[in-house]
Amino acid sequence: MASNTILTYLITLRMKKRNIFFMAFVTILCSCFYLLGNWKLTTTTTELRRSNTCNIQPNTTVSARAQTQLDFNPHHLAENLPDALPEARVNRFPPCTPEFSEYTPCEDVDRSLKFDRTRLVYRERHCPDKGEVLKCRIPAPYGYRQPFRWPKSRDAAWYANVPHKHLTLEKAGQNWVRFKGDRFSFPGGGTMFPNGAGAYIDDIGRLINLRDGSIRTAIDTGCGVASFGAYLLSRNILTMSFAPKDTHIAQVQFALERGVPALIGILASIRLPYPSRAFDMAHCSRCLIPWGQYDGLYLIEVDRVLRPGGYWILSGPPINWETRWRGWDKTREQLKEQQDEIERVAKSMCWKKLIQKGGIAIWQKPSNHAHCKITRKIFKKPQFCQNLDPDMAWYTKMEACLTPLPDVSNIRETSGGGQVAKWPDRLTSTPPRIISQRVGNITQEIFKTDTELWKKRLLYYKSLDQQLAERGRYRNLLDMNSYLGGFAAALVLSNDPVWVMNVVPVEANVNTLGVIYERGLIGTYQNWCEAMSTYPRTYDFIHGDTIFTLYKDKCEMEDILLEMDRILRPQGGVIIRDDVDLLVNAKNIADQLQWDTRLVDHEEGPLVREKLLIATKQYWTVSTPSHDR
Repeated sequence: MASNTILTYLITLRMKKRNIFFMAFVTILCSCFYLLGNWKLTTTTTELRRSNTCNIQPNTTVSARAQTQLDFNPHHLAENLPDALPEARVNRFPPCTPEFSEYTPCEDVDRSLKFDRTRLVYRERHCPDKGEVLKCRIPAPYGYRQPFRWPKSRDAAWYANVPHKHLTLEKAGQNWVRFKGDRFSFPGGGTMFPNGAGAYIDDIGRLINLRDGSIRTAIDTGCGVASFGAYLLSRNILTMSFAPKDTHIAQVQFALERGVPALIGILASIRLPYPSRAFDMAHCSRCLIPWGQYDGLYLIEVDRVLRPGGYWILSGPPINWETRWRGWDKTREQLKEQQDEIERVAKSMCWKKLIQKGGIAIWQKPSNHAHCKITRKIFKKPQFCQNLDPDMAWYTKMEACLTPLPDVSNIRETSGGGQVAKWPDRLTSTPPRIISQRVGNITQEIFKTDTELWKKRLLYYKSLDQQLAERGRYRNLLDMNSYLGGFAAALVLSNDPVWVMNVVPVEANVNTLGVIYERGLIGTYQNWCEAMSTYPRTYDFIHGDTIFTLYKDKCEMEDILLEMDRILRPQGGVIIRDDVDLLVNAKNIADQLQWDTRLVDHEEGPLVREKLLIATKQYWTVSTPSHDR
């Protein structure tokens, strides 16, 4: 046992001596190399100084070492990125055949006929399966021309752009639209305002205040050619007009051609694609929606999207049925029953009927639900919704329950963080949803910073896109990923005569569409893996902020770009900002779509990885004229 211990001790001692010798050797070796290097550097420096003093050219070795400088300049500028390969200009996406010139993928008539006709469900969105998505470019009709510039476009549109005379015959006595020569004219008439939308709005303005800035956002259900929304613009009221794709051929298309915000849509079984508490005013002028049926389901949906204290305006059947019933193809008893149903539903939702004068009736939603909760003991229907996100509105089924307003501390308080500021202060004032901390981690400071950032970015955009800088060249704009609506707000602040459809993708990390509406702007939800509910050639300009990053691995980039091509007008502009690698791929696809494209650096300079894709869609149409459809 003792001998083993001594042996172990001797081995350990020997190993320690070896380690000490090894460490000493390494130290001496490193010191020698350090001294050698220092001596060589000293010799080189002395030699260089001597050559400079004597005006003698140093030898080649000394010169190369002495004159080497570090290069801090960027070498990955946007303009140095590789151009599209020659094969990228090959016509990979051929033109679609002429019958697709007005193709709306998710409202296709042939596909819709496969769905249930109960409550007009078949006219809702029904998008094609992945294998059915077209891989061709939607053509413009023969003779297509740039629309008239605003405000002239409010009153006129080229026949070649919307070759449909159907409404000029069907609505001939109501002054919706007229045709003469090569264009349509829009006198501003409607079924319930034969004297024009301007006079009709003046009548409403005598009943509620339309000019003090308290009413900024409106929704028009069953809008026709959107004359109501068109004439409200002169009063600084921005209206979201919608109507289904039905027998009134091209009504929404006419609205868009006039430069008025509109979408294809219908009240059927799913929620409208807008957040709760979005609109200051809702309007229906003989829109033929059965408001009192299905336990008041459609009025309950209007209540969801109305702001606290918002107004609902109804004209046409059954209002004023006592004097007008003969022209409405219903008996006095039927019309009275309809109005009684509407009155009952409105009262059950705690709405107050402000006035009925002539053919116009106006109700007001309460500013909070403090009193309404008490009345649920009286009104068994509708009860308040339980555990339903009031802002979830993408293929979300409507339910006959009342969307509760946020709680208040006293009965005089406005739910949801208080009243919004009046327009135009509303645009830059911090929205109540942010003040009340209802939008993720977005703070007042983030909101203010974002507003200033987009002012700067807009100036940069205008230096890159001369059409965007030219006042009046663009009218209908789309922002595919709007966040807080900063891009649209910057355009308003610069007094550009445009409107922006602000899209908040359903895949976004934070649902900010309610904030956008509280700023006095408009928008919608959208999944960009699907087509938008609008006609081809809707927008003059499309903006996308990190849209390809958001949809990476969710759907094909080419499908998103094909949809952009469908809804963009010929010679329309595009600006997309995103990661450089994604934009290189996007540029290649855009080149295959026959767009004119270029990549440019971020506004902060070339060292920023995010770049900008600037593009213009080329002008082209079908080769032969088509007959009026």
